Amino acid sequence: MAKEKLEVIKEANLSNNCPECFNQDLNLTFYQKHTYGSFFHKITGELSNKLVCNTCHSTIYPVTWTDDIERMFNYYQKTAIPAKKSSKPTLLFYSLILVLIALVAGAVYLFISGAFQF
Repeated sequence: MAKEKLEVIKEANLSNNCPECFNQDLNLTFYQKHTYGSFFHKITGELSNKLVCNTCHSTIYPVTWTDDIERMFNYYQKTAIPAKKSSKPTLLFYSLILVLIALVAGAVYLFISGAFQF
């Protein structure tokens, strides 16, 4: 089963007021989802974000955002450039392909040398 991990692509400190405790210490983080499987490492185009107050340690959801927070979010969302969607094979994939090629080459050699007669 593939493991999923959220990689940080952009992190910003905001000086807007927290809707919960009214302090000016917010942290906005943008994440991109990466999946790690046995044969492939995939970078997906799926982005997510999280806004947390550093004082009261509460997650601030978009329902409670003020217009100022919304403007700052839109600005930083434009500056968060994700990595391209891609898929890279792992070492296990390459070794499996190499073993399969060796098995086919061995079977062809034995067939050509006359070890197998039909």
